[in-house]
Order: sequence, then C-alpha cells, then structure tokens
Amino acid sequence: MSATTGSEAVPPGHGAPPAADTDTADTDTADTDTAGIDTADTDTAGIDTAGTDTGGGAEVPRAALLRYALGSAGMGVYVTVPGLLLLYFLTDTLGVAPWLAGLALLLPKAVDIVLHPFVGSLSDRERARRGTRLRLLTAGCALAPAFVALFAVPGPVADRPWAAAAWVAGWFVVANALFAAYQVPYLSTPTDMTVGYHGRTRVLSFRMVVLTVGILVGGAVAPLLAGEGDSVARYAVMALALGAFTVVFQAVGVGGVRALVPAGPPRDAPAPERTAPGRALGQVRDVLRANPSFRVLVSCYLLVSTTTHLVLAGLPYYARHELGRPGFTTVLMAAFVAPALLTTPLWFRLSRSWGKQRCLLVCQGFFVVGALGLAAGDAAGIAVPVLCTLLLGTCFAGLQLFPFAMVPDTVRAGGGAEIERTGAYTGVWTATEATGAAAGPYLYSAALGLGGYAAARAGEEVTQTGGAHTAILLGFTVLPALLMAAALAVQSRYRLDARLTRGGAPVDGG
Repeated sequence: MSATTGSEAVPPGHGAPPAADTDTADTDTADTDTAGIDTADTDTAGIDTAGTDTGGGAEVPRAALLRYALGSAGMGVYVTVPGLLLLYFLTDTLGVAPWLAGLALLLPKAVDIVLHPFVGSLSDRERARRGTRLRLLTAGCALAPAFVALFAVPGPVADRPWAAAAWVAGWFVVANALFAAYQVPYLSTPTDMTVGYHGRTRVLSFRMVVLTVGILVGGAVAPLLAGEGDSVARYAVMALALGAFTVVFQAVGVGGVRALVPAGPPRDAPAPERTAPGRALGQVRDVLRANPSFRVLVSCYLLVSTTTHLVLAGLPYYARHELGRPGFTTVLMAAFVAPALLTTPLWFRLSRSWGKQRCLLVCQGFFVVGALGLAAGDAAGIAVPVLCTLLLGTCFAGLQLFPFAMVPDTVRAGGGAEIERTGAYTGVWTATEATGAAAGPYLYSAALGLGGYAAARAGEEVTQTGGAHTAILLGFTVLPALLMAAALAVQSRYRLDARLTRGGAPVDGG
C-alpha cells in the first residue's frame, strides 16, 4: 500500500498544509453541480464536516488511515460470500427452484432501497446532534450473528424448499439492515474529511486494497469451507468462521473512523429533521434532483454493481458445469480479486495523470472484453478462462476504486448544503449498490430458470439439459458484457471530473 501514500503525515494538532485551491463552482443547471464550499469550522487536522478541502490527503495520519481501511476487510467478506454462494446454496443444497431462489435474494434487497437512505438520514442527524456517527457504526458490528443465521438453516426448515427460501430471505433482511448501519456511516468518512480531489482517491485506495483482502478471504475461503455444497452443516461452519473474521475487523474500523473524524461539538445549526422510513424514497428523489453529476454516477454504478454481482453469482455454476471443475471456483475467485492488490496503487497513480473518469471508462471497456472472452469456456484450454478472469479482476479494482472516490467529489462540489447531508448521499449510494447486488443474482437466476436449470438437494446428482448449459454460459458471459457496455455509455455523460481536472491539474489542489 505504500505506493498510494504520498508524503508522511503531519501530526494532529500541528496544522495541515493549506490547499492550493478549492472545488470550483459550476452554475450550469442542466448537467452540472452548483458549488460553494463553506469555510466554517475548519480544524487543524484537516478534518471537517463542511469546510474547505485541505489538499491531497498526504497530511492524513497513515496509521489512522490504515485502521480505517481495515474495517473494509469485514465488509469485503459480507459483500462477497452471499453474492457468491447464497444463490448456489439455495438451488444446489436446499433444492429451491431458481425462480424462487432469485426472489428470496431480490425481495430483501428491495427493502434496502428504503432502508439505506433512511439510515443515511439517521447518520446525518447523529453527526449534527452528537458530532459523530460512531453510535450507528458500532451498532452495525452486530452483523456476524445474522450472517451465520443465513446459512445455519435448521433441519426441518431445510427439508422444505419454500420454508428454506423464507428463512434465508428473512435473515437476509436482518443482516442487510445491520450491514447498512455500519456501511453508511463508514463510507461517509471520506466526505467528512476535508481532503482534496486526489486525497479522496488516496483514502479510498487504502480502503480498496483492504477491501480486496476481505473479498479474497471470503471468495477463496468460503468455497473451500463449504465444499461442493454437500451439507448445510459445512455452510454453517463457513459462516461461523467468516463471521468472527468480520466482527473483528469491523471493530478495528470503528477505531479508524474515530481517529480520522474525531467527535466534534454539536453544530449550531438545527439538526436535520427526523426522516420516517416512508419518506426515504422522497429523499432519494431530492438528492438525485439536486446533484446531476451524482445522478449520472449512481445510474452508472447501478449497472456496474449489477454486473459484478451477476458474475459472482454465476461463478460456481460456470466452474462446475462449463469447466467441469467444481473446486475451481476458488481459483477463479482468486483470479478475479487478487489483481486488485497489485493494480489498485497503479490505478491511483494513473488517475493522477488521466483523472478518475478516463480510468473508469477504460476499466469498463476492458471488462466487456474479458466477459466475452469467458464464453470460450475450456475449449481453448483452461488458461483462457483464467486469463480472462485476471483481466476482469484488474478492471474490478478500478470499478470499485473510482466510483467510490468520485462520490465525495460530487457531494463536496455541491456546496455546504449538500455536505451537510453527506449521510443521505451515502445512503442513496449504498442502496444503489445493494440494489445491484440483488439484481445481478436475480438476472442470473432468471437466465437459469429460462434455460430449465434443475435444482438439487445436497448430495443429489442432476443432469442438466443443453438449454440449461446454454443459460449458464450466456448468463455468465454475454449478459454481463451487455450490462457493462450500458454502464460505459451512461458513465460517458459524467462531466464533473473534467471540470475538477481542468487544465490537467485538479482545481482543489488535491
């Protein structure tokens, strides 16, 4: 991670170097951000809730930044394991039909569309009234037991596919709610900090490297512990082990947030009004209407999240039925995730020359190429799927780094009023990610259903039809390629990055 750090930190309390500039205003009402950065209440550590950006982030203490990033290890496990194994667990261990399994994963995520913006507003209220988001963040550390319950399906329930689907769906709602309580305030941190354009990328690059470790742990260890889906008990042991991993790193992340954004006094301005869950959708509308650049970014990331989660959901099916190697899921998952450990610092460096937008478009374009390459299966040798998966993994690093680093850009470019509702923005963003996490597996399950894929209980052997094999292959290759091509088309409409890097250097001095 040293490649991403920049110069050594200025000790807290000794002041941060002033920024060369701040985010500039933009007054175009069609597709621009109105700006205006409030300079009140700037603190000496370069951390503020509504102040000017203080530079490129090199002044941020490295130890605190690492502690913050470590919180992503647990998040990486949770965003990976259900996406990778839950659909397969339902269809090939519990015997749930693909269409019902898809609904069991989709409906809980529909709740997230309302839940995440509500949690975001609650987070803003906590920040305004108490000067910190830590209470909500800490509550999210109760995620592990719900994660275990997802896979620990009792015997009498597991014997009935409808009951098993309901069990998984119910616990998925609970787990997603606890995950939102952690994720929303956690991801508000880069916006709460007053670092510049490149500084935000630097903070998120630390997070991305550690998130990659979490994804790698979840994606590689979970299939090994679960085996070939031959028993619910093995899945339960897997969830218990990874749940313990998750809660430990969540706790470390809480300490990192506390160090990067110390609790301040309550604001003089009145706290945001309470937002009932029923009004959360109205807040989504308000945020999207107020910030056109954020709107474009969200629309693109919905497609990106859908695509990447579809690939995760389809990976076990592709490895087992198209490559004929059930145990190869771990190898492909490692090939998909491991490149991010090396390429994230390289993407960060490249973005300092090219800007985040250009790098993101490159990632999306090459992801399309890699997805189509997987359609060859093992006809040209097993090396081809592995190489294509490595290409996808290299792109995946940028697909995670740049959109998340651009969200604070859009919020801070909106000015003081928008910065005051950072949590609302983060809630909309994480709701978008959650929606994609549901839509991806659902689209793949729909493809399986259309192809006539036959579900099976643990230990049963089922011969799939030619139509099912076609659905497995095209759903894993052509469908994600089309979705990512659509994401690229939407992202090409994003204009804020060009303004922030006008003349080849970021205008905020970051």
